[in-house]
Amino acid sequence: MTQVFEHKVRMADGLWVYVRDWRPDGQATGAPVFCAHGLTRNSLDFADVAPGIAAGGRRVVALDVRGRGLSDNDPNPMNYTPVTYAADSLAVWDALGIDQAVWIGTSMGGLMAMIAAIIAPHRLVGVVLNDIGPEIAPEGLKRIASYVGGAAPVGDWQAAAQYCREINGTAFPDACDDFWPAFARRIFRARPDGLLELAYDPAIAAPMRAGAVGAADPWAAFARLAEIPTLVIRGALSDILSSDGLSRMCARHPDLDAVEVPRVGHAPMLTEPAAVEAIQRFLARLS
Repeated sequence: MTQVFEHKVRMADGLWVYVRDWRPDGQATGAPVFCAHGLTRNSLDFADVAPGIAAGGRRVVALDVRGRGLSDNDPNPMNYTPVTYAADSLAVWDALGIDQAVWIGTSMGGLMAMIAAIIAPHRLVGVVLNDIGPEIAPEGLKRIASYVGGAAPVGDWQAAAQYCREINGTAFPDACDDFWPAFARRIFRARPDGLLELAYDPAIAAPMRAGAVGAADPWAAFARLAEIPTLVIRGALSDILSSDGLSRMCARHPDLDAVEVPRVGHAPMLTEPAAVEAIQRFLARLS
């Protein structure tokens, strides 16, 4: 049975970052898998993904980046950038004794992966970009900017589930009713007064509004993946990674593996059959 451990790792600036660590039953085989979540999410995004990977023999580690989940908030909101998060991630690897890993990054987590490919390419055994690339569709960016940091607390879990449906319903048009309460449990948390709030510091919106959403030259960052096995998973309904954008990525990276998840927008949960199969095939190629 997969075991789950929890860690708190202190960053160089004193902030504590929370980490979930799934260990396979028996001796781990192959490089660990590191999972990085999207802008407003946390490590629970991988709660259904990690056990399946760990069952295949690999250790799986996922962090709550600063300002999310159980990690500390940063008193300087301009530190809420993928560059900072990528450096934090590598510091977590150092603390947990991870020399190299396969990086699975959803949305912002994929931007972090591309930055890590600049900082420390030798540490990346492979990269999975989940519905993200060097070119972000403006309509999707505008949609996300419209709600990040602006949600008021809600009174109960039913209201939290309804919020999730309102914000993400177009991305998951075929989701069953049970999907939304489970979604809410991952992205909301209880406050001392009994209300429920989104599990992130509202100030994470500040750098986004200032235009700090990725590397200074995202195509140059993507180019660093040319020597690293890379898989791109795109939601077929995505408004963040367009089909044309994915085509341009494939043209720049001829060995790029790419798969589309049907009837899903931004971003696939990675539990969809097409995503599961693609990740399993990709990991099987890697040491």
